[in-house]
Amino acid sequence: MAGFRSLARQVRDPRCDLALRRYSLRKCLERFAPYGHRATWDHLCSRAGFGPEDRSPDPARLVAALEELEEARAVWLDYEVEFARRRRKEKHDGLRRPGSVDDWHRLTWGGFGVAWGDAPRVHPSEPLAEVLRRRPGRRRGTRGTPTGCGCRPRLARGWRRSGAAAAGCGTSVWPVRRRPTLRGRRAVRHGWTRC
Repeated sequence: MAGFRSLARQVRDPRCDLALRRYSLRKCLERFAPYGHRATWDHLCSRAGFGPEDRSPDPARLVAALEELEEARAVWLDYEVEFARRRRKEKHDGLRRPGSVDDWHRLTWGGFGVAWGDAPRVHPSEPLAEVLRRRPGRRRGTRGTPTGCGCRPRLARGWRRSGAAAAGCGTSVWPVRRRPTLRGRRAVRHGWTRC
């Protein structure tokens, strides 16, 4: 299974077939997709200037989309390093379990769904890195703060997550997984499985 950097090398490699280069860019989204797979793909395509269904985009446009994704990933990895440093200090001070402010971090492990949106075509128009620079720092603040994209927060419920969402672009502000139903909790407690 290829990692993000090896897939990025394939996207940049002019000796590779154009279909493989496009496929490798799509596979990069399995490793890092801040808006979710489909919404991040739609965002990259619209920013780079080719269609999401375009099977033979210009190679320079593919590389431009990859560069935007890599810049956003660098922002996320810097945040991960800072988060790990802070957690080490908290553990040293005796706080073994992350606080409720960090619940969102557990739900967005690896950078997937940091700014989740239930509608794949609705996402911020700014570069990914700019949105992510505003998101992680703001998430450690209080819950009533504005979103990182500049939209007002509103209560939203989707098929995957519920919580506050940005009114303009639809990305989630505080992703919270839905609570299991009473029947689901009983099934987990008693070891029942669904067929």
